[in-house]
Amino acid sequence: MTTDVTRVQFWVDPACPFCWTTARWLVDEVLPHRNLDVNWQPISLLWKNDPPVGSPYYEGAHFTHRLLRVQESVRTTEGDDGVLRLYREYGKRLHHDGERPFDPVDALKAVGYDVKHAEAFDDERWDEEIRTRMDQGLELVGTNVGTPIIAIERSDGSWGGYFGPVISKVPSTEQSLKLWDALVDMMDIDEFFELKRTRTGAPDPGEPPAPLD
Repeated sequence: MTTDVTRVQFWVDPACPFCWTTARWLVDEVLPHRNLDVNWQPISLLWKNDPPVGSPYYEGAHFTHRLLRVQESVRTTEGDDGVLRLYREYGKRLHHDGERPFDPVDALKAVGYDVKHAEAFDDERWDEEIRTRMDQGLELVGTNVGTPIIAIERSDGSWGGYFGPVISKVPSTEQSLKLWDALVDMMDIDEFFELKRTRTGAPDPGEPPAPLD
């Protein structure tokens, strides 16, 4: 494998359990073995799926959309590493502890960030930043997708993106690296668009994530 750094972008909404599993795959199994620089981006499933107001899905998507506002506020002081750490805390609470909703102040305290970032939760001024970053991802993959979205910088400096990979459970390290390397190889093939098979199982989040170093 080359020692050059591969730049990656990953679009997340804390609501999506499949996105959470794919993020765990990338962070826990791939990053320790591949030289990657990952930029964590927001995608709002509230906007993407436009659920009816008052429906059960609306309440959840509206909550996690506001979590994205806090996430973008954290980016201004803590950078991409801060976004990842907060997203990991969100995912732990949502997909392992069953906390829905929860107070963003508690999540900020858990990762050691200024609780003033929680003021962004109900501040619509952050929506423009979310929209801009979200649209950058959709420009790469199209609008008929959800999360996760991964973009990889190609060897010629351009960006290629995919919706996916959608995985139900984090594979072993060996299988995780096979999947990653295949994804990188496919990214250079402009004519390749899609592989898909019907999911047969619910997402399995596994054990709660360990704290990052």
